[in-house]
Amino acid sequence: MKTKYIFVTGGVTSSLGKGIISSSLGVLLKSRGYKITIQKFDPYFNIDSGTLNPYEHGECFVTSDGYETDLDLGHYERFLNQITTHKNNVTSGLIYKTVIDNERKGKYLGKTVQVIPHITNEIKRRIKILDKIKYYNIIIVEIGGTVGDIEILPYLETVRQLQWELGYTNSIVIHLTLLPYIFATGEIKTKPTQHSIRNLMENGVQADFLVCRTEQHISNNIRKKLSLFCNISPTHVIESINTKIIYDIPNLLHIQNFDKKVLKTLNILSLKQPNLDPWNNFIKKYKNPQYKITIAIVGKYVALHDSYKSIKESLIHAGTHQKIFVNIKWINSYIIKTKNIIKIFHGISGILIAPGFGNRGIQGKILASEYARINNIPFLGICLGMQVAMIEFAKNVLNKPDADSCEINPYTKDPIIILMKNQQNIKHKGGSMRLGNLKCVLKKNSKIFSIYGQEQIIERHRHRYEFNNVYLKLFTNAGMTISGINPDTALVEVIELDNHIFFIGVQFHPEYKSTIINPHPIFLSFVKESKNYVNQPLLTIK
Repeated sequence: MKTKYIFVTGGVTSSLGKGIISSSLGVLLKSRGYKITIQKFDPYFNIDSGTLNPYEHGECFVTSDGYETDLDLGHYERFLNQITTHKNNVTSGLIYKTVIDNERKGKYLGKTVQVIPHITNEIKRRIKILDKIKYYNIIIVEIGGTVGDIEILPYLETVRQLQWELGYTNSIVIHLTLLPYIFATGEIKTKPTQHSIRNLMENGVQADFLVCRTEQHISNNIRKKLSLFCNISPTHVIESINTKIIYDIPNLLHIQNFDKKVLKTLNILSLKQPNLDPWNNFIKKYKNPQYKITIAIVGKYVALHDSYKSIKESLIHAGTHQKIFVNIKWINSYIIKTKNIIKIFHGISGILIAPGFGNRGIQGKILASEYARINNIPFLGICLGMQVAMIEFAKNVLNKPDADSCEINPYTKDPIIILMKNQQNIKHKGGSMRLGNLKCVLKKNSKIFSIYGQEQIIERHRHRYEFNNVYLKLFTNAGMTISGINPDTALVEVIELDNHIFFIGVQFHPEYKSTIINPHPIFLSFVKESKNYVNQPLLTIK
């Protein structure tokens, strides 16, 4: 069948969850046997997400081919259980840069370069390129931002053109909107949505479905009102009520026959019922845990939990598959001091030091690593978390008080962590780190080898600094095992302590590969050991 396209737009306010709606619809359609992928267009002028502040956009998700993308691609991978690439996330910065580069090369044959047709043609090319690489039955295209924002106008114009070119049975538009609930009067207000739809129509785009984020259930009267004023069938007004967990949303949409209605509108006759058994088994386990543990995530962006979205979800995946409810205690590393550390970590079963950059809060991370080490508390350090563990070990076990990372102190006498050689002459920050899938060979008879059950693994990376191999023998002689090495560069990828219940640091980012169906083995093992951890009398640190 000819590839069909579903365009997802948003209105009224940002951060309503277009990525979750797109992912949930993708799950429903994939469960019916269709080949699905999802693409995200972001209207900002950054080339990619690599230089964005986590407090503004949440985590930077890294694809297997080494592209720094919006966090929504993490949702796509976790929900659909399939990888994405750099072609699944496109920004306005990339679009305009491509057009300008083409103009400089003379590819437009002297034409005046304009938003229409040059920018819109490039957007269309980026949309259609996915189907040229691999055949898909349905491609879901999420348009970032909100209708009414000036920066998304070229995308709405592109949708208008594509619907005319593809034919209206080969593409549909889903508009996600907010229905505010006024507590004082007990009313759901539809006026903001009416204005949003009107704005959409002014740009030549008619929504086929209205998905409404709401705190209260939508009555038939509300549906009829939205239908009348938004030019949408009442049966195509879909409720998306607030829920405690995002993984409930596919079922909530399926109950309303959302997937069936979408297929019918796309003129697809679906005879196969969706197989949601694996998904619902996960939901059942999540809602009926047998154990509960608390794991501390130590980082400097914890005020916005989406800054560590993939880590949070990976812990949920690992816990749920073992019928363990993982309660997360978010700890800002900046507040950790010697005098309050026992109070801060009271009642926790595991400590995870999250990735990050820069020196703010680094001393708190070092204290947290030491606390986990001397008290035999299950510990997982990711990227900077591994580097922090090695700095702490050098300071307090190898008796090197000046040990540090060159990122934190370029003049340290004991540079345990150094800038990689191929990074030393790089001046541009964006897209220049060690990124994407890279090999790692695991040491046999190590903890990490028993976790993976194989000698060679491939994991995703995002870093500039590495362990200084000059200190390798000092560490191994003192009881730290270097249990994972990159076979091509001899870069240290995994460390672990010999006499500890679970103390592992990884230079890569295992959180990027965890999905609902396939939790990552490192998180499975970490959560399991945390459940088995028995609180012992805590030792204070000096």
